[in-house]
Amino acid sequence: MPLDREEYVEQAYLFQTLRERMQQEMSTQDLLEAIQQEILATTMLPLAVDFMVGELRLTGGFATAMARLPHYFTSFQTYVVGEAEKAEGRFDFRIALEILQREVEYRAAGATQQGMFLYQFETLCRNRLGYDRGLEAAAGDPIYDDDWREWIDMVRRQVGLIDFADMIYVRSELYRKTRGKAEKPILFGEKEGRIALANRRKDQLYLFSALQRHLGYPTVPRPKPEDTNRYLLPALQRRVERLETRLKLLEEERRGGINLSQFYRRGETRGTRGDGK
Repeated sequence: MPLDREEYVEQAYLFQTLRERMQQEMSTQDLLEAIQQEILATTMLPLAVDFMVGELRLTGGFATAMARLPHYFTSFQTYVVGEAEKAEGRFDFRIALEILQREVEYRAAGATQQGMFLYQFETLCRNRLGYDRGLEAAAGDPIYDDDWREWIDMVRRQVGLIDFADMIYVRSELYRKTRGKAEKPILFGEKEGRIALANRRKDQLYLFSALQRHLGYPTVPRPKPEDTNRYLLPALQRRVERLETRLKLLEEERRGGINLSQFYRRGETRGTRGDGK
């Protein structure tokens, strides 16, 4: 059963604040305990955070705690966090938190089944999180009814074999109007069908982008490229130091030879080593 709006608002605050404060020199447990004091006590989230802190001390992970709170966190939220916590994975935990933040913000604003599924599916696509287990987790979201869960299971079995735009089109109002009938329940409106029809046999990321532009569906966070400018100045300084050393050696050679004694260790003389041999 979906939660009250204030629960989603506080969840969004938790995910956003934790992501922003992860740069501080504090343990995740300490960060959670600090944020817990800021969350509305009238919601269930402080109790959930308290349970998560205890689980972190035992297992070192979030996902196990979220999995034990299925009445509060959805199976898809748990799956996203679990993928981010994999030691061998490349899925950034901060991106996972931002994905969860935008998802619950969309829920608080009045999410539709269409918009939520497309957001979750794009999350799997962009971050290569695996369609099989990812869509299985999405189907467990309480926002979906039986018709949607049946369709999500069909997508899980046929993704990669059938064009995703076609899957949307044949379950849209546009398809029903064009063909005059529909064998399966209609899940998407006429506009979604029109956009899907225009993006057949194209990269499905173009489909997501068009749906977001025209229908206001939420956008999935994208990994930000690493800022290499912070390495630029130290690298330039080292290169300048090497150039200065070379110029100094060239000047000494022009004046009559290079004084090699400057390269000896203290106490060494030419032809000897500092160990007396």
